Amino acid sequence: MSTISREVAGKVCVITINRPQVRNAIDRPTAQALLAALEAFEADDSLRVAVLTGSAGSFCAGADLAAVAQDGERRNALQWPGEAPLGPSRLLLSKPLIASIEGHAVAGGLELALLADMRVAADDAVLGVFCRRFGVPLIDGGSVRLPRLIGQSRALDLILTGRPVLAGEALHMGLVNRVVPQGEALTAALALAQQLADFPQACLLADRASVYQQWELPLQAALEAEFKGGLAVINSGESRAGAQRFTQGSGRHGRFGDKA
Repeated sequence: MSTISREVAGKVCVITINRPQVRNAIDRPTAQALLAALEAFEADDSLRVAVLTGSAGSFCAGADLAAVAQDGERRNALQWPGEAPLGPSRLLLSKPLIASIEGHAVAGGLELALLADMRVAADDAVLGVFCRRFGVPLIDGGSVRLPRLIGQSRALDLILTGRPVLAGEALHMGLVNRVVPQGEALTAALALAQQLADFPQACLLADRASVYQQWELPLQAALEAEFKGGLAVINSGESRAGAQRFTQGSGRHGRFGDKA
């Protein structure tokens, strides 16, 4: 059985880590398969949003420490540039990715969740830098993305202590975006993915790109990039078409059910 599965529903695809015997921990073949699955999503123009999840009630427990203990498999993956040790964590996706988190998203599993634009967690989910206790460093983006997401002080709390963070606290600090009842994370993530897929895409992708690009730019350069990206959307006709739909009654009173 493949350790990574991929299912497509319309314009949304679901990518599932399938190693339940080790809480979906990632070994080298799984890392390569996960990278391939996300690269295929990126290259497929018919797909607009991806959902990353894990099987059997767990998101991902990080790197497979049994493989790490053997040294060779993981050491062969330690290089720059190139693919990340866990596979896709150096990817710069141009389309939204949503993480659906049941159970544990810890160590490298947390780093994979941080790759996503948004995270939907079950109310029993546990997140944390559990690799702290074993001397395994964050080399899949955790020390970079976590402070950008929740701020340096909170990130250092999690990174230095390795303590568990339950879903409620994770929501409070902005580590996750939605908390739903146990067993419903994937359903909620798919509903969110479908909502994003139904929006006018040129505008959504331009705004998303501006958010990520601004980290590297001074304020004026970031504002210029935002304007140029938005102007391209306006010149494409998408904004005018949306305004026409509004004048015809679409989306009135905050209604979001109307498709582009």
